Amino acid sequence: MPVTALVSAKSCGVTTTALALTLASKRPSLLAECDPAGGTIRAGFLQGEVGAGFGLYHLAAAERTGPDALAQAFASHLWPMDEAGHRKLLPGLTDPAQAAALGRTWPALSEVMHVLADEAHYDVFIDAGRLALESGRLHTTLTPAPLLHQADLVLLAVRGTEQSLALARHVIDPLRTELAERGSGSDALGLLLIEDGPYRAHQVAEALKIPVLAALPFDPGTATYFTSGGRPPRGYGRSPLLRHARTATEHIEAAASRRHIQQQYPPRPSNPQLAGVLQRLSERGGSRG
Repeated sequence: MPVTALVSAKSCGVTTTALALTLASKRPSLLAECDPAGGTIRAGFLQGEVGAGFGLYHLAAAERTGPDALAQAFASHLWPMDEAGHRKLLPGLTDPAQAAALGRTWPALSEVMHVLADEAHYDVFIDAGRLALESGRLHTTLTPAPLLHQADLVLLAVRGTEQSLALARHVIDPLRTELAERGSGSDALGLLLIEDGPYRAHQVAEALKIPVLAALPFDPGTATYFTSGGRPPRGYGRSPLLRHARTATEHIEAAASRRHIQQQYPPRPSNPQLAGVLQRLSERGGSRG
């Protein structure tokens, strides 16, 4: 299954989009909240249910101990978002100042997430937040660049508005160059359209010269629930956002599969030291005592 990183040029609903895709997936799924500016799901959608003792920041110390410690910490810091435990969250940072400690953690964390995708067949979605550039490159602290380099797909979230397209134009060329020189190729980049505004998918793709790989409707009621939590809106399970998110996950998987075939990638080498993450996840099951 693919590891998909979602980013934006400016606030464009990346977290809401990643959450919708994770909850709507037909397979087990993981949302890794890796925005260096800080995570919002624990205080919003989860309404403070998850304390600061869980989450991304705690993986930095584990990574310095070694792969097995990282695998163990990764499994212990995932939070179930459904009763069966099929949808899991790696909660994000509680303080943006913590981002500097993760510089050397990102590559190892990416390996763990690929193990989960390749061997346990999880859909993995990375909320990488807003892109930050420095001298035409991804900022090494304000963007989790190694996660984008190693992702199967990098989706730039845009809205169908002139303002959103104008902002996207400024980051597309640097991001393409980054993926070509340090990632798996510029063809990893695609668009995820939030259908808010006058421009349709074909117009957005033509304007930005990048294919729209998936689209989601503008659904304020469900989006507000994802942002703030509380009581689900009426008809939540059949909401336009969730229904289209299910289709979007299928489009994303198909795009990743086409890319693998076209690139003729060799199988990703297994890492026995990281494979323990799968055993620990199965031992923990879907709930916390």
